[in-house]
Amino acid sequence: MVLVGPAHPYRGGLAVYDERIVKQFQDEGWEVEIITFTVQYPAFLFPGKTQFSTAPKPENLKITRMLNSINPFSWIKTGRKIRRGDYDLVLTKYWLPFMAPCLGKVLRIARKNKKTTAISILDNVIPHEHHFGDRMLTRYFVRSADGFVAMSQSVLNDLRLFDKQKPVAFCPHPLFDNFGEKISRDQALQNLNLDKDCRYLLFFGLVRAYKGLDWLIEAFADKRLRSYPVKLIVAGEFYDDKKPYLDRIAAHQLTDKVIVYDEFIPDAKVRDFFNACDLVVQPYKTATQSGITQIAYHFEKPMLVTNVGGLGEIVPDGKVGYAVHPDAKSIADALVDFFANHRQDDFKQGILSEKEKYSWSRMSAAIQSLFTTEKKK
Repeated sequence: MVLVGPAHPYRGGLAVYDERIVKQFQDEGWEVEIITFTVQYPAFLFPGKTQFSTAPKPENLKITRMLNSINPFSWIKTGRKIRRGDYDLVLTKYWLPFMAPCLGKVLRIARKNKKTTAISILDNVIPHEHHFGDRMLTRYFVRSADGFVAMSQSVLNDLRLFDKQKPVAFCPHPLFDNFGEKISRDQALQNLNLDKDCRYLLFFGLVRAYKGLDWLIEAFADKRLRSYPVKLIVAGEFYDDKKPYLDRIAAHQLTDKVIVYDEFIPDAKVRDFFNACDLVVQPYKTATQSGITQIAYHFEKPMLVTNVGGLGEIVPDGKVGYAVHPDAKSIADALVDFFANHRQDDFKQGILSEKEKYSWSRMSAAIQSLFTTEKKK
């Protein structure tokens, strides 16, 4: 098997996911290698500070860099390598129409050997931020694969707008269990140099308009919350202009109550933020599924999400946290309820129960079921 997609030295959730699913297949006895990018995004299209991780290369993973997302000759070279190789399965994720020509061409060439089955795990089919040509590009990619795994019902529904015939499996995003084990709240707060007498909300991940940080700031300004010793942690690199957010914080006189870490959080520090917080908040305006919820499950933290896309599927309202209407007032009401009624312990058992659903073995089983179905044709 070969996986084509982001991996070390690239950073971020996609690379973490790809490396983790490969490890799962290796644990089950598959021989697997990863083909990743020499160029993932051209610098002028990448809004962050760097695309690269400072962490060492993962042990026991074979990773080859040869794919350039904007160089068609590298697409052909990669596709031919897979076509000539002894691969039964080529696996890739699909998350952005920009990648459709590159990944679609690789899969089309690879499948010409009549042996290799191409399966794609779908993060998104219709992107959060729309651009001209998105549907045309996605249609090209969808026609390039043999089958799909959708990680939320909303993504499955979106896929059926482009293809109603190809096999698809539904399997929720597995737990991100590769950020270390739980540590005590006191230890996490000490690592971050935070006050142990405060409670903390956590907004984690890259800051983009669709993630609703502006709604969260408005909700956090609710006067009902002023009586609680609670602060908001914003941990993640800003891919949008930071000034409007900071201006909104200042306008509500929240400067001393909002702690901003404007940087990409390295893997080794992720557990500090999740173990330090009391509630993980995802006030998204649009969504499919999110790896952030699966980090929260791993560290057994209650969540507040807006009921958009597939988030409500993953965070049952009242069991592991809140799935609320997507607006600042509904977010504020839930925050007040959480602190006023001491809900953290109420959600503990529900989190322990729900997290059992999100194993990596279930994801590998879904992929292998599609693979077996295609082989029988």
